[in-house]
Amino acid sequence: MKADRLLSILLLLQTRGQVSAVELAERLEVSVRTIYRDVDALSAAGVPVWAERGRHGGINLLPGYRTDVTGLTSDEARALFVLSSQGAHDALGLGGALGSALRKVMAALPAPHRPAAERTSERILVDPARWMRVEADAVDLGELQRAVFADQRLRLRYRHSGADGPSEYTVDPYGLVSKAGVWYLVADLEAEPRLFRVDRVLAAVAEEELVRRRAGLTLAEVWTVLREQVERRPAEVRVVARVRRGRLDMFLRIHAALLIETPTTVDAEWTEVTLGFRAVAAARALLAFGADVEVLSPEEARTELARAAAEVGKLYRRPVALSRGAGNCAQR
Repeated sequence: MKADRLLSILLLLQTRGQVSAVELAERLEVSVRTIYRDVDALSAAGVPVWAERGRHGGINLLPGYRTDVTGLTSDEARALFVLSSQGAHDALGLGGALGSALRKVMAALPAPHRPAAERTSERILVDPARWMRVEADAVDLGELQRAVFADQRLRLRYRHSGADGPSEYTVDPYGLVSKAGVWYLVADLEAEPRLFRVDRVLAAVAEEELVRRRAGLTLAEVWTVLREQVERRPAEVRVVARVRRGRLDMFLRIHAALLIETPTTVDAEWTEVTLGFRAVAAARALLAFGADVEVLSPEEARTELARAAAEVGKLYRRPVALSRGAGNCAQR
């Protein structure tokens, strides 16, 4: 609708200042000619807006001009209150600001829409944390956040998983990302994109030097590249297994990311699955399902699981050597 489009143009100009007609056309999915017609319509309605043509031109709004917009629809009002849990806001030091902002929005809403907005905040809850995940200690994002917003380089002391000691890096940050409740710093290290888990950052110091990001890239674009690298790592070992039907749902919830083919029903008891592992030893994870999962191929994977099962069997056939304290407790 034209009225919605005019309002969107006005809000974008109030927020961004000068915006090119091409960008407005792309964001609102109309032609550049339509944007210029809309600008004329806004001007005729008394809005101090004008178009400046040329290479560095764009659509402008008179500096300092503001308008109170209260014409939210019912769905727009509800959408504002469908927010994730406050964990992310609290970690950024914005928990109080979020509550204050929502109270202000509620006060500004048209009276007919307030009950729906209140019910939405009471009836809808988004919890981004995964099931059965141990609650981690609160992460201090202070220094990282300051460097990100000040466009400064960062010197990190970082602990890699399984490493004997910490490593030190000087990175060029794009920003912070919260993924399923885990915070990551997205940065360039020597002009290559890298992910750093914030809970593994032992120390962070913002340098006086400004960042040296690769030109033209946004946080969202770099994050997309890094996420695809993680999710699409090549599977070097193709493992075919069969899973008892009664355990299939649980199996798929845990190992869905490893599936490389659609599961196939074999009979009333078994379903065949094909998984991709990065190494034969990684297939040991299937032992968690005991006799409800059987690896069919390759033979190397069957041998690996047989070896692992034998090691566990040997361990549990051995008598338990209790310490003196444990033995005394057992006798009591």
